[in-house]
Amino acid sequence: MNLRIVGKYIGHILLIEGVFMLPAFLISLARGEQAGMRGFLIAMAATLLFGLMLSAIRSAASISVTEGFLICGLGWIALSLFGALPFYVSRMIPRYIDCWFETVSGFTTTGSSILSDVEALPHGLLYWRSFSHWIGGMGVLVFLLAIVPMSKGNGEPFQLMKAESPGPEVGKIVPRIGETAKITYLIYLALTVLMILMLLAGGMPLFDSVLNAFATAGTGGFSIKNTSIGYYDSSYLHMTIAVFMALFGVNFSIYYLMFTRRFREILQNEEFRAYWLIMLGAAALIGINIVPHYGGNTPLAFRDSFFAVSSVMTTTGFCTADFNLWPEFSRMLLLVLMCVGACAGSTGGGIKVSRLLLLGKHLRAQMARMIHPRRVNSVRMDGRRVEDAVMLGTTAYVTVYLLIAVLSMLIVSSDEKGLITTISAVLCTFNNIGPGLEIVGPTGNFSSFSDLSKLVLSIDMLLGRLEIFPILFLFSPGVWKKAGIRKRR
Repeated sequence: MNLRIVGKYIGHILLIEGVFMLPAFLISLARGEQAGMRGFLIAMAATLLFGLMLSAIRSAASISVTEGFLICGLGWIALSLFGALPFYVSRMIPRYIDCWFETVSGFTTTGSSILSDVEALPHGLLYWRSFSHWIGGMGVLVFLLAIVPMSKGNGEPFQLMKAESPGPEVGKIVPRIGETAKITYLIYLALTVLMILMLLAGGMPLFDSVLNAFATAGTGGFSIKNTSIGYYDSSYLHMTIAVFMALFGVNFSIYYLMFTRRFREILQNEEFRAYWLIMLGAAALIGINIVPHYGGNTPLAFRDSFFAVSSVMTTTGFCTADFNLWPEFSRMLLLVLMCVGACAGSTGGGIKVSRLLLLGKHLRAQMARMIHPRRVNSVRMDGRRVEDAVMLGTTAYVTVYLLIAVLSMLIVSSDEKGLITTISAVLCTFNNIGPGLEIVGPTGNFSSFSDLSKLVLSIDMLLGRLEIFPILFLFSPGVWKKAGIRKRR
């Protein structure tokens, strides 16, 4: 394993992060926010310095699967460690573990927070906090692929894309990975700008529109108001955000198919159909269930129901109502949707609809094989046979997902927060959602958890965003043993 190339790419990631801190610093400068200016100046200097040192490492540009995963895992950890500096240096969040938790939550597009009064943050830090969602939503490595020319013929772009892309397999819009990254980011940017314009049309201030669009596009859910989106008393704004949350939960290849007018392929896409069926069906069920809770105000009940389902299923985490007060059926259904998640190839988290479809098809094939042992029953998705490696990867992912979730719940339970709080805290961080139930509900936060629990939940966020394996690689003795052997040679 080539540790030099790993360090070099982490350096590139830090350079990108340092440059991205500049707009937040300028906002602090324009508003005369001394704490913010100090925080961003020191953070930018440290980030750019380390980035320059690492990116100057000379190494042959050839990346293996292992190196791709290590670049992804270590890169995201470095991104969060340095991204936490503005909060810590400015002393707006005094304890570094809390800065780390908040920053990991931002970059992983989780939206869980330790802040009880987010409106007390300076504008520069609010911008940085929300922008972390936007860059984390599509992925910093995908951004790197979109702007930096990569070597051809050695699989370098593919290994990076494979390590960071959500879903059971890497989806390419066009044959070249670099072009796929550029097209994906252009679609991402276009949808973000469109949303900003629509929010402005609804009367939302420019600063609020930009930051709420960042958080929606990344399906992150960091709000700049203590009451989240419920602060804006506008049905138009609520529904605009709800619809865009759902749109950002769609596989971005669907938008490319729309642009190229391949509508039949869109309608034949099984994940796309299942995604909308689950979302609209769950919204209808919850709407019916909560109508009595709304005093018979059916339109408001169904509006809040669709908003909550769109927010939870896409793992955004915005709120217009405290669903922690809804009936047990609705809360349980939302917990299930937390695990389901959005589509592969989107900015949403969770297990992903495509994986659940594959597991269902695999189960059906196994049952058919038990009845007719000699019959060949292959798993097919969108009319194409699914490779055995993809099925094995999907099964392994879900198995490890369950094991990590259970282990995390056991550790966090030591805080004695209650069964529902513990379970939902793990699920909402592991699936990158944000708010859970009870103490960590829409009106609560994670400030009362112990440092150990915050560390575990932060790791869960990284595991969920990076689809587990890039982070697990960091804990594999075999990987580092191999690295040591290669280094001595």
